[in-house]
Amino acid sequence: MKLKKLAQLVALMGVVGPVMAQEAAAPAMQRVEVTGSSIKRVAKEGALPVQVISFDQIEKQGITTTEQLVRTLSANGTGADNMTSGNNVFGADADRVSGGASFASLRGLGPSSTLVLLNGRRIATHGASGKSVDLNSIPLGAISRVEILKDGASAIYGTDAIGGVINFILKTNYSGVEASVSTNDTQAGGGATRRASLLAGTGSLDSDRYNIMASLTVDKAQQLNGRDRSFVNGFQPERGLSPDTTGTPFANQMAGTGTALQIPNPDPKKPGTFIGGYTLPGDPTVYLQANPLSFQGKCDTIAGMSQYQTELWKDVTSPLRTRYSCAYDYGADYVLQFPVERANLLSRGTFQLAPDHRMFVEVLGSRTKATAILTPMQVQATVANKNLYPVGGAYYQDLSAYIPTFDKSKPISYKWRANDVGNRTQENTTDNARVLVGFEGNFGKWDYKAGISRAESSTKTKLTDGYSYTDKLYAALASGIINPWVGAGQSQTDAAKQLIESTKFRGDFQHGKTTLTQIDGSVSGELFQLPAGALAMAAGFDLRREGYSFGQDVDAMQILLAPGNAALKDASRTVKAVYAELLVPVTKDLEMQLAIRRDDYSLVGATTNPKVAFRYQPTDFLLFRGSASKGFLAPSFQQLYSGSLSQELPNGVIDQEGCAKHPGVPEYCAIDRLDYKTGGNTNLKPETSKQGSVGFVIEPVKGYSASFDYWAINTKDRILNRTPQIVLTNYQALNQYIHRNPDGTIEYVQAGWINAAGSRVRGLDVGLRGEGKIRDAKWTATLDGTYMDSFKFAEYQGQEYQELVGKFYTRDLYLRWKHNASFGVSRGDWSGLLIQSYSSGYKDQLPNGGKGAPPPGFKSDVSSYTTYNLSGTYTGFKNTTITVGIQNLFDRDPPFTAHNVDEVVGAGWDPRVADPRGRSLSFQLKYKFM
Repeated sequence: MKLKKLAQLVALMGVVGPVMAQEAAAPAMQRVEVTGSSIKRVAKEGALPVQVISFDQIEKQGITTTEQLVRTLSANGTGADNMTSGNNVFGADADRVSGGASFASLRGLGPSSTLVLLNGRRIATHGASGKSVDLNSIPLGAISRVEILKDGASAIYGTDAIGGVINFILKTNYSGVEASVSTNDTQAGGGATRRASLLAGTGSLDSDRYNIMASLTVDKAQQLNGRDRSFVNGFQPERGLSPDTTGTPFANQMAGTGTALQIPNPDPKKPGTFIGGYTLPGDPTVYLQANPLSFQGKCDTIAGMSQYQTELWKDVTSPLRTRYSCAYDYGADYVLQFPVERANLLSRGTFQLAPDHRMFVEVLGSRTKATAILTPMQVQATVANKNLYPVGGAYYQDLSAYIPTFDKSKPISYKWRANDVGNRTQENTTDNARVLVGFEGNFGKWDYKAGISRAESSTKTKLTDGYSYTDKLYAALASGIINPWVGAGQSQTDAAKQLIESTKFRGDFQHGKTTLTQIDGSVSGELFQLPAGALAMAAGFDLRREGYSFGQDVDAMQILLAPGNAALKDASRTVKAVYAELLVPVTKDLEMQLAIRRDDYSLVGATTNPKVAFRYQPTDFLLFRGSASKGFLAPSFQQLYSGSLSQELPNGVIDQEGCAKHPGVPEYCAIDRLDYKTGGNTNLKPETSKQGSVGFVIEPVKGYSASFDYWAINTKDRILNRTPQIVLTNYQALNQYIHRNPDGTIEYVQAGWINAAGSRVRGLDVGLRGEGKIRDAKWTATLDGTYMDSFKFAEYQGQEYQELVGKFYTRDLYLRWKHNASFGVSRGDWSGLLIQSYSSGYKDQLPNGGKGAPPPGFKSDVSSYTTYNLSGTYTGFKNTTITVGIQNLFDRDPPFTAHNVDEVVGAGWDPRVADPRGRSLSFQLKYKFM
């Protein structure tokens, strides 16, 4: 097969790069720009691996959101960057201000390491967190195709693209009117989605010298609750899973000096004093929590509650608190898909100024309203909080029948899951806008493009339910009117409900905004002829002004367990970048791509990073390619400058160092609520990387091709949000971050942003393509897969690198193998598509922190996850396209995991891997009016 024909075939099938024109078929020998290079050339195989997904493919898969699309990419990480996992307040990289947002994370290196572009240009990052582009802001209905550059650290687009580049290419030069509506309903109920879009355009660049088009897409996702799916079950102790929390709707009583659960101090040196706790007849152990339902074996008489499984967690949470306590499966309370409403508008006008020169104006606007719904708050009534349940209160719970040392002359301290206050509900509204004026064209064999743009993203958060003023709620609890021990079939009195309502805060809470002003330009063309062909070059510049601000509309310190970060007012920086690229034909069969980029950050410093790539095609059916480059990722505004935020760990934890010195002492061995602080770090260094890839593409028989690309990425000074749990676990190495009181107890743990030692990542991308014809029917088959060979990571400097592939981890899951495979058939007006999505299994998280023997029913391996989507399309009616599909054809439940909700959302399942919606039916109707 001729070189040109082979290259075009493989590229069109998405193995390497896009060669198609924006809408109409390209004229012969048209020069196009391939993602990963600024040099326009006759379309052919490039040196860099690029995957292309057309809008037609997106629609036939029943994909309605950009998040769903990105999750189908085998090169994308299996992490907590989706909307379900992001609906969390705890976790290794939990973003408390990105409710309703979702992000891409190529190679599992984090959203900040993936560069998301729109028509090859940057757009503003998420208005609240500022860390990366919110996928919800991408106008999916206006997309022509998506190009994924799997080779990172692009010297053309930015060396901050350590994981790679996702380039969304919009429709242009469209003429006509097209409307479409689609629905997707789950068989089990809940989580339905609706979408409507309108695309209209007029004018032809060839005949009218202009084209004006606009696209409007509106979609809506309905709520899906955890208790609507049977696999969301956090109480399966025989399999190694049970809730590790004693914050229950029927409250557990807590010990404390000056409360009903106290005993005389056994220390003979302190006569007449008391300590918190109680003892039982014949048992000298001093216990710290109690619940009458636990003593009776009736914890499960309250919905969602169970007897705390002490043996499963005895080395994680102190048995002194749990032996006679109830637990609550609050993981089943999580909202698996929360309500989202989106509207995206794109308008573009293109004007032919002269035969070879065009001007275009592009206006993009979007609004996303996402209602993040979290579980009800956990409240503690303590002496310090001045909210103990009073003696003489109507619901005073006398435990004398179970605890002889119970002192009913004292008020009660307790831990309560405040379901009666309601789910913590945040309404997050994000508005995105961008205006771009650009020019492009050519002077003979030289092409140019230039543009100036302004982009903004602003997020406003309202608290609509489940949050109370701290002082008001504590005073209400101390009144005794509110009952923290509501039994089965009972409810709060009207007076208590009114009192709870009077404590709530509802209204504007916080707001954030990012801005991006950009001027860019480039030229490309042929310099001169070499014996093997023309030496081509490109050079360009990129000037950006980035801004970020974050503020609170009220004093968050007054609201109990309020979300959000500390205020950061009007931070900005200037980025100046220049780059150059050469395409050098060394021999007839060997071509080299040389590129270099220099970035100068006004607040961070300057860096110069090279890139070199090659393509070698010794025969018509075989191509070799490879690349090597360096990357540079500057810290974000929030990572550098966000203020200190005080928080609490959700459960009683163990101070390993202190407990070893003071065994059995609760202040060390059963800490109730441990304070920790997070925030920015002005001493952060940029994250740097070295990476490369090498691979080949082969087409031994016409219509059948395969590509294999082995890649490696080494990062240094990786920017991560270190958790307090990491500090406590590694106390020997990180003891300077554990701040202690004079008596040796922990005052607080300093967590937050750090430069970790780094990571070393290796993997193989596989692409298979085939096509053929049987009588009148055409068929195509594809597979895009990623084999993760190794992901080694060190949490802090000096720690030995740990292998994470195939193991449970609280950030990303680094699965050994992921792929998407498809088989399509078309004949006349009919076409069908079958999609298989596969994710390999992994070693599960061990119960009890990995100490001791798990229960007999525990299986150490989480099974693989495979789903099938089937769709059929009919175009036999004039101007009409009908597509019907079934997603998750065999109604596969997510695989079971013994992970217990904290740090990563999901009780009994993991949303990083699986879709909780189950089998669903999609229907789409598209009609072209002209």
